[in-house]
Amino acid sequence: MENTKKFADTAQYIVISMGDEQFGIDIKYIDNIVKMQHITRVPNVASYIKGVINLRGEVLPVMSLRLKMGLEADVTTKNTRIIILRLEQYGMIGIIVDEVKEVLTLEETCIEKVASDSKEDRDGFVFAVGKCEDGLVSLLDLNAVALEKE
Repeated sequence: MENTKKFADTAQYIVISMGDEQFGIDIKYIDNIVKMQHITRVPNVASYIKGVINLRGEVLPVMSLRLKMGLEADVTTKNTRIIILRLEQYGMIGIIVDEVKEVLTLEETCIEKVASDSKEDRDGFVFAVGKCEDGLVSLLDLNAVALEKE
């Protein structure tokens, strides 16, 4: 059997685009990806919290990843998606992304951790960079993304 490659040292990421940048989200945290839908506003919440959606009878908070990362506001297009994340610490939460591109499988040797001493907001959300044929993909630290601030 030639095809007994080890899978323990690989991880799969959903590649999303936010403007000109590409980010990876570990697939193990993704519960669902849905098309943009009506979001009910909630008063007195952080500016990056867009509101809540009803997904199959469950009310979920939705945040703008762009605003959370200090980018310009979302522009909804036919490619805009809400990624439903299932996080141990925070439960289920939706994040709005510009576009879902592909599933990327990265070997550990292609993932390089980044130093977290930078002051730029966005850098606190990225824990590593994945190197693939298409270039570099910033891998998101979802706990940092979901953490309340402001």
